[in-house]
Amino acid sequence: MALLRSAARTPLGNALCKRLLGGGVVVDRGFGAVAGVGVGAAEQMNLIRQLRERTSAPIKEVKSALVDCQWDIEAAQKELRKRGQVVASKKSSRTAAEGLLALARSEGRAAVIELNCETDFVARNEIFQYLALALAKQALLVENPSDKVSGIYHMGPEHLEGLKLKLEHPKISGETTVQNAITEVAAIMGENVKFRRGYAMCASSHGVLSTYLHTSPQPGLGRIAGILSLEVEDENLQLDALQQVGSELAMHIVASKPLFLTKELVASGALESEREILKSQAETSGKSQMAIDKMVEGRLRKYMEEVVLMEQKFVVNDSINVKTLIGNLSKEVGSSVKIGNFFRMEVGEGIQRNEASSVPEPVAQAV
Repeated sequence: MALLRSAARTPLGNALCKRLLGGGVVVDRGFGAVAGVGVGAAEQMNLIRQLRERTSAPIKEVKSALVDCQWDIEAAQKELRKRGQVVASKKSSRTAAEGLLALARSEGRAAVIELNCETDFVARNEIFQYLALALAKQALLVENPSDKVSGIYHMGPEHLEGLKLKLEHPKISGETTVQNAITEVAAIMGENVKFRRGYAMCASSHGVLSTYLHTSPQPGLGRIAGILSLEVEDENLQLDALQQVGSELAMHIVASKPLFLTKELVASGALESEREILKSQAETSGKSQMAIDKMVEGRLRKYMEEVVLMEQKFVVNDSINVKTLIGNLSKEVGSSVKIGNFFRMEVGEGIQRNEASSVPEPVAQAV
């Protein structure tokens, strides 16, 4: 019988088998007539194609689900979703350090989220990117858990997972929860997919928010994000003049990786730790204590220029630092301008160190 099935896969062989078996068609299970089911080979191939287009599942899984459901495409689609949820659950413990940041904005507010996966290949997938953008839009609607009118606030998975999400993508559509949408995409992708964190920033009543996304495959997506708010004292001032400088500063934050807004905000512990390191390095020079002290202070100033935003050389014009830039902008608009808040965020940063921790992930920020 196996020999007949093998021969029947060619037109000539199939014709011969028909004559030998009295007109019956012999084909392999899954691509021919199945006992009790009047579905021809052409229709089976069509159903496989349709279900694969609907779900993006591997063709082997698509065929298996259709065979198990006797070629009922609706039942097979439900079966694939059940199988996918089981697979996604099994893969949820695997490290997901790749992915994308997605940014959404409204007037006076911006939200950025990190959606992780296991490989860059999945991060380039349009379904994954669609979900990331949908999550960012949802994060924009989350109410500020703090009492601050302006500032930065963190959103963990617990803030989004139970919320309703309306999806309108050909492969994932309808209303579902955020967690179910993530599970469904994980099943389609065959990788661990998870929402890791989100941050939102609100501008003051008279100020602007500026954003920049680096390595952006499409608007609203990227691997590194820089966001800051500029505030001005004169409430009657037109804010257009601040937008250009704000956009350049957001790009500067991505490029220069500041950790603190001003020298006064540098954590005393971080400063003392750096001082001890520099002192140990200087002592190996064999110079006098006075010379060592001068070397340490000089290197501390250099450290401040590297990690403090206001002390950093401006990337667009390195003849001035950011403090001078803001001073010049204040003179130009005729009112005092200051940086209210900023933060920088990058896909996968600290993920190995903090993967098992429930503590909010660190981002470079000023509050």
